[in-house]
Amino acid sequence: MAAGNTVRYSDKDLAEFKKLIQEKISKAQHDLELIKSAYMNDHNNGTEDTAPTFKAFDEGSAVMSKESNSALAIRQEKFIRDLKNALIRIENKTYGVCRVTGKLINKKRLELVPHATLSIEAKNMQK
Repeated sequence: MAAGNTVRYSDKDLAEFKKLIQEKISKAQHDLELIKSAYMNDHNNGTEDTAPTFKAFDEGSAVMSKESNSALAIRQEKFIRDLKNALIRIENKTYGVCRVTGKLINKKRLELVPHATLSIEAKNMQK
């Protein structure tokens, strides 16, 4: 293999990562829909429970869950955006290359964090 920028995953590897990422995107979009529908239904979540302790807890948690749902939705949208960017890197054949060291990011890391752009080595350098 020639020196220079030829360090990259094979097309076969990229195809496998692409499949993995597309599955993650559809799951993430599904989760986002659930979060959004929970957020919409928050004010009317069908808990016509008459137990007073449950009611009291429910009132207090309504505000909390609205805020946490909103934060969850934002995080989920960012995750989807990161995954879509990873698909673009697959198309460009730059996927899985650490943007700091220029080395390949470990396959196991990419399977766990498919949108990673830093190798563990580079991530540790940031600390």
